[in-house]
This record gives sequence, C-alpha cells and structure tokens, in this order.
Amino acid sequence: MQATERYLENEERPNVHILETRTREMQEVLSRYLPSFRRTAWRYLGNAADAEDAVQDALLSAYQHLDQFKGQSQMSTWLTAIVTNSARMQLRRRPRQIHLSLDEQLGDEQTYSVSERLSERGPTPEEECRTSELHRRLTHFVAELSPPLRNAFQLRALAGLTTGEAAQILGVADGTVKAQLARARAKLKRLMRGN
Repeated sequence: MQATERYLENEERPNVHILETRTREMQEVLSRYLPSFRRTAWRYLGNAADAEDAVQDALLSAYQHLDQFKGQSQMSTWLTAIVTNSARMQLRRRPRQIHLSLDEQLGDEQTYSVSERLSERGPTPEEECRTSELHRRLTHFVAELSPPLRNAFQLRALAGLTTGEAAQILGVADGTVKAQLARARAKLKRLMRGN
C-alpha cells in the first residue's frame, strides 16, 4: 500500500513540476510578447479595447489549458494562435453590418439614391452668406418700424411666440397683435423691395 502511495506521489510531482515550468515559461513569453499579441488582435478587430479583451480572453484560456501545451512548438507560437482564434471568435460575435453604395437606388420606385436620402449636411457657404445678408438687411428694416409694429413682429416672427403669448406680453388683445403683425410684414415687404 505504501509503495502505491509513493508511486502515485512520484507520478504527480513530475506533472506539478512540468506545470510550474510551463507557467514560468508562459510568464517569460508574456513579458516579451504581450505587445505583439495586442497588435495581432488589433489587426483583426481594428479597435484597441476589443483587442485588449481578446488578448485577455486568450491568455485566460491558455492558462486554463496550459496542461494541453505539448511543447511541439514555441510557447509564443502557441499563444499567438490562441490570441488569433480569440480575436476571430470576437469578430464572429459582432453584429453584421450592412454596407450600401451611396449610389444604390432605394424604394419600390427606385427614384432616390442613398446619398439623396441622407440627412442634410447643412447650408453651403453660399447659402450661409445669402442668409447672413438677408438677416442683416431684415434687422436694419425692422429697426425702421414703429415700436408697436416692431414689438409685435419681433415677438411673433423672430422669437416664435404664439399670438396669445405676444398679446399677453404687450398687454393688448390677440386681434391687435395679428393686425400689427400684418402691417409690420406689409411695411417690411415695401422697404425690402425699395432697396
């Protein structure tokens, strides 16, 4: 019985010794090749955070299966293969992205292309210049209005208040604000056409 126990004890020691040796070897490889592993994962994933996750997953898996390393290749080669597989697995888990050509036609009638359906980019420099010039002229002409017409126009047209809100601020009836706004618009139209 004691001989069997000694035999089993001796059998377990080499496995423990091999595992300790491989653990040390893995630590040495990691100290030298960790940046290389990250670059390998980044090449697949194109994102530093995802690459770091893939490397962490790969190294955890490698450590858990260190007993499967047979020594038929270098430890760095074995770990690189695991990192590559981990990055590929992470790529497979990503949602698929659909790529469309901007010139591809959309809809049943196919009258619009993707680029025509995209949200507006904003005004062009010419449009901004035109708007700026118009705003400057409008501000100049609004200053020429009488105070009641100017106040009604500024509150309704420029500030965007409702007729009731403007009437409450001005202390007049809703109909008065409507009439003042109509007169202000008519006068502004005449002033802008004259210049």
